Amino acid sequence: MTKRVLFLLAIIPFLLIFPKQGTTENSYESIEVIPDDAIRLRILAHSNHPEDQRIKYVIRDRINYEITKWVAQMSNIADARTIIENRIPLIENIAKQTVEDLGMSYDVQAIYGENITFPRKLYGSLMYPEGDYEAVLITIGAGKGDNWWCVLFPPLCFLDFSSGTTVQAEDDKEIADDEKKEGLKIKFLLFEWLGWT
Repeated sequence: MTKRVLFLLAIIPFLLIFPKQGTTENSYESIEVIPDDAIRLRILAHSNHPEDQRIKYVIRDRINYEITKWVAQMSNIADARTIIENRIPLIENIAKQTVEDLGMSYDVQAIYGENITFPRKLYGSLMYPEGDYEAVLITIGAGKGDNWWCVLFPPLCFLDFSSGTTVQAEDDKEIADDEKKEGLKIKFLLFEWLGWT
């Protein structure tokens, strides 16, 4: 037998199983960094215009600076919950003042609740599931732009949870299909290398 045939016989099992290893929802790892008892902060920008996104980040910095001071020494979520909930009007005023300072006139709303909806987010192979979570939600203007979010308590706002990709349920098939196409590309390259094309 030629070297090509021997080589092909040796790798056929790997070629047959390769496409089956596409990414599916079941193969995503889950991130352990957010505890079950946590209070999140979600900020919805007015739009995706660069200036509206900049306003979102300035509000993020000012709100996070204040809340981090409030909860820095706390280890009890009940205490953090009481302080944050009682200071929602102050949080809203900080956001409104920031919008005004930046020369805009958008309406701003801040609410606190246990059922604030978060989309599913994918970070490489790590997934944060979609769902309703306890959070402070700040909506700037129409709230149609990309959001930013972090965990206020325990303080984890130094982690940028919003840098991932929002993944809708229908995208799972697309991701898996892309992985299969990549597998087929590798197969065809191998056939080219073997001189079989």
